[in-house]
Amino acid sequence: MKKYNIILASNSPRRKELLAGLDLEFEVKVINGIDESYPDMPCQLVAQYIAGKKADAYRTALNESDLVITADTVVIVDNEILGKPRDEQDAKAMLRRISGRSHKVVTGVCLLTPGNRREFSVSTDVTFKSLTDEEIDYYVEHYRPLDKAGAYGIQEWIGYVGVTALNGSYFNVMGFPVQRIYSELMKMQDADND
Repeated sequence: MKKYNIILASNSPRRKELLAGLDLEFEVKVINGIDESYPDMPCQLVAQYIAGKKADAYRTALNESDLVITADTVVIVDNEILGKPRDEQDAKAMLRRISGRSHKVVTGVCLLTPGNRREFSVSTDVTFKSLTDEEIDYYVEHYRPLDKAGAYGIQEWIGYVGVTALNGSYFNVMGFPVQRIYSELMKMQDADND
């Protein structure tokens, strides 16, 4: 990957940490104000669609060796997307919706160079135990998950006490499916070398 100047287009500390775990050199560049709206489409496709929109915002600024990585994560319950909560009350309502049941976490990713584009999404099923009001209140008040889709971070207290089953990538639930990203980066590198 030395031929690429890898750009992570995210301020997420979790995404920075996970990409750094691949031992790749990268820089963080974020364009603020990108429109993250989406048309009427199946919930499963929304994260990949938004990741693609984010990548398009970088297209005109890319140098020949740049490779930008964009991502978007959604939580899906009852075929409805739970985004980032508006406030603490909204966060508590979201946690009540996922309490005692399974939901889907989908992260869409776009890898973009001036000559190549790869888009994909990864889906993970997460099951929570029934959370008490006290547990929900404690988590929201102490961890303030207002910047997280579905109002929770699996790597935080609520994940420790609440998650009873996981089918798929743990890191995907954190918002960055690093194994798949690594695999797709290797394919992209091979394609660019042909």
